[in-house]
Amino acid sequence: MSNLIDIGRISGAHGIKGWVKVNSQTEPPENIFNYQPWYVKTAHGVKSIELKEWRSQGKGYVAKLKGIDDRNQAEAFCPVVVAVEKASLPALDENEFYWFELEGCRVSSRFDNTMFDLGVVKRIMPTGANDVLVIVGDEQSIDLNERLVPYVLGQFVTQVSLEDKTIHVEWDPEF
Repeated sequence: MSNLIDIGRISGAHGIKGWVKVNSQTEPPENIFNYQPWYVKTAHGVKSIELKEWRSQGKGYVAKLKGIDDRNQAEAFCPVVVAVEKASLPALDENEFYWFELEGCRVSSRFDNTMFDLGVVKRIMPTGANDVLVIVGDEQSIDLNERLVPYVLGQFVTQVSLEDKTIHVEWDPEF
């Protein structure tokens, strides 16, 4: 299903009553439980599963899935990627974007009145202060270097066009 977006992982079984350990890629992490149904990507294809309940456990989360009542059944779902339909994600305000929307965008920089193609966003890295675009150069860019550009709208990131899959930044191409 091409309309799915990864939001976490089921990493292992927890206990003997069918609970599983859940690693979230959402912000805040507990938001993973707001999206239903989950689709798990198994060796046998994509399967829809429903959440029965969840709770915080130590530094992470555990969940009980409907119809999964013992450890052996839970282990059949480990490890798997958890995805949801993109349409189930809430709409964002103007100039807000999901990370998956920025990944793959081509990045260009205006520096000293010259445009430079820096490459493509490979991933976004959280740093606490602000997110950072990890840009990888390719055959279309000025070089093959990897660059880290702070994702600060209005300061370093001047324009994002999801339609064109482009991001314009003001960044010294030597960095």
